[in-house]
Amino acid sequence: MKISVIISFLIISSFENASAQNSYVKLGQQALMDGDFKVAVAQLEKACLIDSTNSTALLMLGYSYYHSENYKKSIAAYTKEIAINPVDATAYYYRARAKSYLGKDNQLSSADREKYLLGSIFDLTKAISIDPDDTRNKYHQVRGIAYREYGVFKIQATGRAYDKARAINSFKASLADLEKVLADNPGRSDISALIDLSKQRLDEAMAHK
Repeated sequence: MKISVIISFLIISSFENASAQNSYVKLGQQALMDGDFKVAVAQLEKACLIDSTNSTALLMLGYSYYHSENYKKSIAAYTKEIAINPVDATAYYYRARAKSYLGKDNQLSSADREKYLLGSIFDLTKAISIDPDDTRNKYHQVRGIAYREYGVFKIQATGRAYDKARAINSFKASLADLEKVLADNPGRSDISALIDLSKQRLDEAMAHK
């Protein structure tokens, strides 16, 4: 086969693959916008099979998995996206949210739960470092909740997982994040309620024997 024929074949195949992928991405995006995350997953998985480095498809796939409550696959999709684009604050944010859900799964071992809870805090800290001017303070808000969840885990855990000092430090970190959000948004009663809850958990931890 002549070189020119081979090159032509490769160009045509590449064009066909790109066209198919774009079709799957568009169908997935439309399903996502319609709130049909099951269909979105099916279409976006096909797009990523054609090109596993498509950042847009991976972001939407991670989001669709997340809203389908398939948190492990959501984490995997966002991890691939972060490998491609390590300064994507949104990918870190949603990966943190997915990890947080798994960290509350009582069916998992204490070690796995702690891994996910700490991973959530790490990802949110990374998102803050990438986008420190987040005007809505959503990263600090969610991290404040993540710190509280980790504190609850450490004070309620048994055996070597129990750690009163780390629980107290986590509740204090939770308060620091939430108080920053309230300072920037003084009228938010929902944040005030979250602060009260973290204060309550801190008091309980300090009184814990």
